[in-house]
Amino acid sequence: MSYRQRRTRILLAAAAVAVAVTGVTVPAATGQEPASATVVAAGPATAVPGFLIQTSAQVSDDSAVSKPGYDTAGWYPVGPRSTVYAGLLANGKYADPFYSTNMKNVPTADFKVPWWYRTDVTVADPTQRTYLDFSGVLSKADVWVNGTKIADKTQVNGAYQRQDLDITAQVKAGTNSVAFKVYPNDPNKDLSMGWIDWAQTPPDQNMGIVRDVLVRRSGPVALRGGHVVTKLTGLTHADLTVKADVRNDSAAAVSATVSGTVAGRPISQTVSLAAKEKKTVTFPVVGIDDPQVWWPAGMGGQPLYDLDLTASAGGTASDTSHSTFGVREVKAPVNSSGGRSYTINGRPLLIKGGGYSPDLFLRWNEQYAADKLAYVKDLGLNTVRLEGHLEPDEFFDLADRMGVLTLPGWECCDKWEGQVNGSEPGDSWTAADYPIAKASMTAEAERLRDHPSVISFLIGSDFAPDATIEKNYLDALKAADWSTPVVPAASAKSSPQLGASGMKMNGPYDYVPPNYWYDKAHSDLGGAWGFNSETSAGPDIPTMDTLKRMMSSSELDTLWKSPSTAQYHRSSSSTFANLKLFGDALAGRYGKPASLDDFVRKAQLAQYENVRAEFESHSRNFSDSSNPSTGIIYWMLNSGWTSLHWQLFDTYLDQNGSYFGAKKANEPLHIQYSYDTKSVVVVNHNHDAASNLTARVQLFNLDGTSKFDQSKTVSMGGDGAKTTALTIGSVSGLSTTYLAKLVLSDASGKEVSRNVYWLSTKADTLDWGNSDWYYTPTTSYADLSGLNSLAQVTLGSTANSTTNGDGTTTTKVTLTNGSANKVPAFFVDAHVLGAAGAPVLPVQWTDNQVTLWPGESTTLTATYRTADLKGAKPSVRVAGWNTGTKTIPADGTTGPGAPADYQAEDAALTNAATASNHAGFTGTGFVDYTNATGSAVEWTVPAAAAGPANVVLRFANGTTVNRPMDITVNGTKVASAVAFGGTGSWDTWQTVTIPVTLTAGANRIKATATTANGGPNVDKITV
Repeated sequence: MSYRQRRTRILLAAAAVAVAVTGVTVPAATGQEPASATVVAAGPATAVPGFLIQTSAQVSDDSAVSKPGYDTAGWYPVGPRSTVYAGLLANGKYADPFYSTNMKNVPTADFKVPWWYRTDVTVADPTQRTYLDFSGVLSKADVWVNGTKIADKTQVNGAYQRQDLDITAQVKAGTNSVAFKVYPNDPNKDLSMGWIDWAQTPPDQNMGIVRDVLVRRSGPVALRGGHVVTKLTGLTHADLTVKADVRNDSAAAVSATVSGTVAGRPISQTVSLAAKEKKTVTFPVVGIDDPQVWWPAGMGGQPLYDLDLTASAGGTASDTSHSTFGVREVKAPVNSSGGRSYTINGRPLLIKGGGYSPDLFLRWNEQYAADKLAYVKDLGLNTVRLEGHLEPDEFFDLADRMGVLTLPGWECCDKWEGQVNGSEPGDSWTAADYPIAKASMTAEAERLRDHPSVISFLIGSDFAPDATIEKNYLDALKAADWSTPVVPAASAKSSPQLGASGMKMNGPYDYVPPNYWYDKAHSDLGGAWGFNSETSAGPDIPTMDTLKRMMSSSELDTLWKSPSTAQYHRSSSSTFANLKLFGDALAGRYGKPASLDDFVRKAQLAQYENVRAEFESHSRNFSDSSNPSTGIIYWMLNSGWTSLHWQLFDTYLDQNGSYFGAKKANEPLHIQYSYDTKSVVVVNHNHDAASNLTARVQLFNLDGTSKFDQSKTVSMGGDGAKTTALTIGSVSGLSTTYLAKLVLSDASGKEVSRNVYWLSTKADTLDWGNSDWYYTPTTSYADLSGLNSLAQVTLGSTANSTTNGDGTTTTKVTLTNGSANKVPAFFVDAHVLGAAGAPVLPVQWTDNQVTLWPGESTTLTATYRTADLKGAKPSVRVAGWNTGTKTIPADGTTGPGAPADYQAEDAALTNAATASNHAGFTGTGFVDYTNATGSAVEWTVPAAAAGPANVVLRFANGTTVNRPMDITVNGTKVASAVAFGGTGSWDTWQTVTIPVTLTAGANRIKATATTANGGPNVDKITV
């Protein structure tokens, strides 16, 4: 297990606040003090498991707060990473900020003063050296240990600076108290994190501590910064150079030996250190033949190597470290047309990605992050851009393991660019800001350098740094052995040393029609050429399910009736406050919406076609010999809250037209239509060439009449190669709105790509000369209103589900258009539903939002976590443009009856509460029984058929007293006074297995305490 993996497990075990995969916050248990962090051995770092927080307005004596035994009555327990607002939200202080304007009503005056974060650390042996190691303070703090201020806000300043504070002199045996006085965050004044125009600003501006505070122990020699510099020769040989910093923190000279293994090869070196001296140890090069090379997903595997190091003094281990790294080579020269062109291990690739957003309140949940990165892969994307908001270590661990490339960098529009951005937001820098910025660059470079998923660092966003700032950044990167390309800006700016960025940031950010994206004639705009670091057509209206979760009925009424009215859930920027451009286009192209339902369904069509065109145009132009497209970052991948724009999926992980338009466009082998030339192109993003394929193109009037039908055999190379199958000329007799069906088949006749377009004989007309930075006006719209009169079709649909052995369920939905007329079933969407008829999320579909002509049938496959059904039987809602909406059962469950987990926090509770203040639980928390007879947890568990089963209950009992419970199934007691004895501590978990008999369908399994001591802490049952 790597050091970063250990951090992950510590966090998941100890977090008191988390974001569930549904986006709903899980409250911390109030009135309970976070467990003390117990630190013992030298080497491994221990993350403090949580804090108690309180406003400084309630504290009169700063020095007293960090003294053991300080009275914290009335303080709020929060997790190890929490902003002030997130912590108060978890403690039930405020209403759901994702709904309506609730967040707008939170008084910001509460956050204009500092807040205290307090925790205890237990140290058994104070003779070892002890350190506080942390970053992620937003944005500055005083730090106190046992009544002594060890650092003030001039030192602990900036969100990214890493602090390694020696607190040995303050630590004593037993309980030690640590307190942070965190000052208000202001991104325009501090080198911190802000939200720009992405969302409404949190009331506290994210003031708090959002990364782990680690307690480190060591002997006299501390080991820091172990890393590996890799050099790849072809794909057949790699040279590994290991480096590490060793520091003698004692008052006497020492001889230290640093030894360990890199990729399984032993290394060792001895170094002499004077008192308080620090040296960098560089080991001889280790060569590896036929190395396991790391690739992005879709191009190869993601193998990782280990680096283990131990620093010893006097023959005794003093400190240890463990990390992982990957072997890969990244190059990104600026081509002759001015675009930055990436290659990975010598192979070219079109960077296709989205701008990544964390949770608005910076709450971390690893499963939620993993779900978002899984969506990246499902969408056919390969990259996420992180503009500021550089996520915790676990995020980059996930990206490494999942093969998702990352483009981290500093953010625009605040203090980070205040020195160079003229009148844009952000204060100019003072002399004190330069060392903070350089230290921030050092910290992030050292943290990210071994992650193979990181392919560049952008030291500027909208503006490039000036000569002084750039030199500081580049000096820091060089000292950290940074090996991937450094980009001066995400815009078409240059810097003194690095020169041209090879990027562009020419918009658009609001509505433009699909044909906009194919333009290469306007060098100051956002068409498919070069590397566009952030762009989209703006609004991305969520599904109706999400809209009803996030907006009141009156707000929903305004949404479709008055697009010119400002929408709180769009943006804090006046430029993007309303939906006027989108609303005008929707009415102009599809006809004025007649209802909320009509608005939402038309929005999904508009988003599907637009997002598809954005990605398809860049894929087509990637292999152009002149001015090719080299990269496209959709703005944005996701939103950190409930939003109406800039997202391919919403904060609850529901998928709309934008999602499936992108997924369609980014198929590895893909047939597509060109809005500018009417050509039909086949693009192959696979590595291997493709040959003997048949491209068939059909055009249909809306009454189903066929007007054009041609086929052509095509072949093309790989790695983004394309070929033009045919160009559609003049076709007589087309209805004003018509449909195009494109099908690509292999030599056996199997369909490998299918794409349906809704087009008009009247094209969208753009007013290029009056383009603004965020959009180009449309002077006349394509007429797609004929879709409103598309004849109704009866669609056949069936569904069945299979439980898999990995905790997932697969639901297959078969759709059949058996209509006697010639009209297709148009734009049919399927949603898997679970408990209370809510969408099961996250979910991955093989395809969705499909169109079927009479006689055609298709099977759509959805895969999701079984637990996300929350005990309900799956059903599927099928809704098409001209088919109506129906919900069909999908519970014909088959399969091996694999064990499934049911978390206690998702069950029904009686005299019990969800908590997370002890380590080792598996979900988002555990259940803490009230000390009373009759306190209980009851799960609802589905069974495909009646029969025997085992219920494995996972529990912890930190006392020596047995806490027996009765087990009932469907109201019948099946086991009496089952013993749940002591497990040694509340952080140690054991299991008890109870054999039961289940009935077909839903079963109620209940564990009820039988004594006044209540039950143990219960994590989950596995059935």
